[in-house]
Amino acid sequence: MIRSIRHSRESKVPLLGQFGVGRPFRFATFCGRDQVGRGAGVKAVVYDRYGSPDLLRVEEVPVPSPAAGQVRVKIAATSVNLSDWECLLGSPAYARIGGLLFPACRTLGSDIAGLVDDVGEGVTRFRPGDGVYGDNLRLKGGFAEYTLAPESALAHKPAQLTFVEASTIPQAGAIALQGTKSAVTGRRVLINGAGGGSGSFAIQLAKRLGAHVTGVDNVSKLDFMRSVGADHVIDYRRDDFTRTSQPYDLILDLAAHRSVFAYRRALAPGGAYWCVGGSVPTLLRVLTAGRLVGRLTGRAIRILAVKEGPAHFEPLAALCITGDVRIHIHRAFALDEVPAALAHVGEGRASGKVVVVLS
Repeated sequence: MIRSIRHSRESKVPLLGQFGVGRPFRFATFCGRDQVGRGAGVKAVVYDRYGSPDLLRVEEVPVPSPAAGQVRVKIAATSVNLSDWECLLGSPAYARIGGLLFPACRTLGSDIAGLVDDVGEGVTRFRPGDGVYGDNLRLKGGFAEYTLAPESALAHKPAQLTFVEASTIPQAGAIALQGTKSAVTGRRVLINGAGGGSGSFAIQLAKRLGAHVTGVDNVSKLDFMRSVGADHVIDYRRDDFTRTSQPYDLILDLAAHRSVFAYRRALAPGGAYWCVGGSVPTLLRVLTAGRLVGRLTGRAIRILAVKEGPAHFEPLAALCITGDVRIHIHRAFALDEVPAALAHVGEGRASGKVVVVLS
């Protein structure tokens, strides 16, 4: 599955990836084989070639040293995303951008929360002891005791949220906020892949805006989607949501696999289809034929360009603090259980978020 195109100020290299249901393509730079470090060893979950969770192992690695503009974070919790699963597998092919033969980053995990341990030259927003959280796409490294992150990727953790709660928000929250912003009272909204982390936030956000929400996922998640506010639920194995007598005003697709014409059929005139995850062939069809078909039929069929950074996930954190949106954590794993945590998400067994907890 893929992720929609995300933007990063650091480079212009397209990373086609969200991994599994609900991931976005991003523009990103890559971390290289190891983060530079020195001193005593710390624990990290590493892998050296693409494949199954069996290839992951806990290893002692040097303490990473922050360069200019970087922050060293003592990890408290890291939430698991389908992008981690795809980068582990090296499949689809876009997951290998930056590391065609070997993983670009030996340690996965981008949605981090923890305490600032040290800062590099030029860092002004954080100091040691600050609680922080963010989507560390560039350097990853969250499945470890310490990692490095660019100052720009991090935000101060709200005191009202635990580290575990904060780690669930950055990536899934940015997707959900931007994917549902056009949902308004009376509109019919469908979210495909609604039982995962991004989907569970998106259901709540669309309902909060007054929309009628349909959630699509596997049968094991139907009750969960109802519990977070879906008005109607669909088991994708039994029913094709594109064959409906009541087309939708907005479709947020976290697991796109159908044709452009099927999506057009499911949209009401003036409706919008936003793809944030799915197969590479589907993505390419949406990028090429989707725009033309949409223009000719009075609909929008496009990839959602998800913007990154604290400005794009902190609004969801604020809603979680007030109780307007709830955080749903399916299960927590320890650092040495990262292989099981990744499999849980990658195989579609998680309802809401899965988190790896270190402290």
